Amino acid sequence: MSGKYNAGYIMDVLTWEQTRLVFVVYCSALTPLFAIPYLHYRQVIPAWVLPVYISTFVVCALGWELWFNYGIIAGDSVDVRRALGLTQRLPLHLNWILNSLADAGSISCGGLLAVWLISGRNRVLFSHWRHWVFLCLLFLFIGQNILVEMFLYHDQLEVGKPLSWAPLSPFGPWWNPVLFEFQGRTVTLQGQLPWLLMTPLFYAGVLAYLRRAPLGKAD
Repeated sequence: MSGKYNAGYIMDVLTWEQTRLVFVVYCSALTPLFAIPYLHYRQVIPAWVLPVYISTFVVCALGWELWFNYGIIAGDSVDVRRALGLTQRLPLHLNWILNSLADAGSISCGGLLAVWLISGRNRVLFSHWRHWVFLCLLFLFIGQNILVEMFLYHDQLEVGKPLSWAPLSPFGPWWNPVLFEFQGRTVTLQGQLPWLLMTPLFYAGVLAYLRRAPLGKAD
């Protein structure tokens, strides 16, 4: 059944796994949306975090989330690739916004926080390119994305449900080999490529911004 529905339909009952998905999506999207501006206002975090968060949201949305969401080029839209109950709770036109917010906040800014904590709260950690920081970010970003593809979005990313071409997924559905399989769930090149390309862009973008802008009071 297609994910399209009208207001007269009764909401489908979700399985436990689908309920978990809805909870994780909303929490990972909305928690940073409120926390980062509040902490910025209170000057608890560096002044550059908020503009990095906003810029990353735009890059993720334009880089792949909009394309995957609507199936713009040679792909199926998300409401075709998943159960009706999920589309009822994560509407098509809201879905890409929530995913982009989670990408920018919980994943990207969360990755910066994790690396900063690993470094022992080094105050000049992001002053220049450090290979170990890049590798840590790559590990965190790809690691979370593998978990997402296998255990959160596996039903809408599985083989046979084509994703659209996107600027950060340039091979599209035309060349999308399965990288590995675990307990019947697959991890594909197209599913992982956006974060593989995004990691160096994100890290380089943060460093470039910091070279032009002051760190602010909470540096």
